[in-house]
Amino acid sequence: MRTIRSLLFTPASKPGWIDKAAHSGADAIILDLEDSVPASAKAEALAVAADKVKELSRAGQRVYVRINRLVHIYDFNEILRLAQPGLEGIVLPKPNDMSDIDVAHAMVSEAESRAGLPLNSIVFAAVLETANSLVLAREIARHPRVALLIAASSKNGDVSRSLGFQWSLEGLETLYLRSSAVAAARAAGKLAIGGLWQDVHDLKGLSSWAAFNRQLGFHGELALHPSNVPVINAAFSPSQQDIEYYTDMIAAFGRAQAEGKAAVVFRGEHIDHAHVKTANEILEYARNLDRS
Repeated sequence: MRTIRSLLFTPASKPGWIDKAAHSGADAIILDLEDSVPASAKAEALAVAADKVKELSRAGQRVYVRINRLVHIYDFNEILRLAQPGLEGIVLPKPNDMSDIDVAHAMVSEAESRAGLPLNSIVFAAVLETANSLVLAREIARHPRVALLIAASSKNGDVSRSLGFQWSLEGLETLYLRSSAVAAARAAGKLAIGGLWQDVHDLKGLSSWAAFNRQLGFHGELALHPSNVPVINAAFSPSQQDIEYYTDMIAAFGRAQAEGKAAVVFRGEHIDHAHVKTANEILEYARNLDRS
């Protein structure tokens, strides 16, 4: 699956905001039917989302929709309305255990069948927002329909209430859960997505937050405002300095190999095959970003 650096939330009840989001440069957009939409606007938001999926996907935008969770189950009527060509994925809020994932999978499979879509063409982005889902992160990530594992660690959100942590700028209270989610996602070959920076006007703070999530191994980050997208994309993209460093590393190792050596000291550091493999992967990732 192509990587996702930035996933931009926008309320499905705000068509104008969706149009702005489509020009933000986000790798993918989440049309939200859940928390950002008041109960009185849910039906209208669903109609807008179903229509916008077609429009956005035709324009080349990758589209996800966060559906509503009823008391103990997801809304099958929403899934039926949304299942169509162009919908890349469904964001599952607050899955608590594997039965939630399995029931949602059955619902989406039925919706795909009715819409004439290939089975498993619509992927899941599972949001780890409960203590139990974090404990089960590995099992959730291994489900064949789950493509993204989202480790939400926002201030005063569902996960902070479930775990009882007090949010801080340093993020030490969520370090374990974030690292665990990254390990679970990467072990299953899935994308690990972090979030969520709530002070949308503090771009410097966002840059530091996103850079640290990149250090932890996340592939990308949730965004709440179009202005946040360029900051997040930059944090999860190799810099020109990175590209030059790894290009020079590969060249230095190539010269060492030509002399019959299997390792070399490059800029004061020991370099061998493992380091060059990493360098090649980073450069290939950068090339893929340029082509997208």
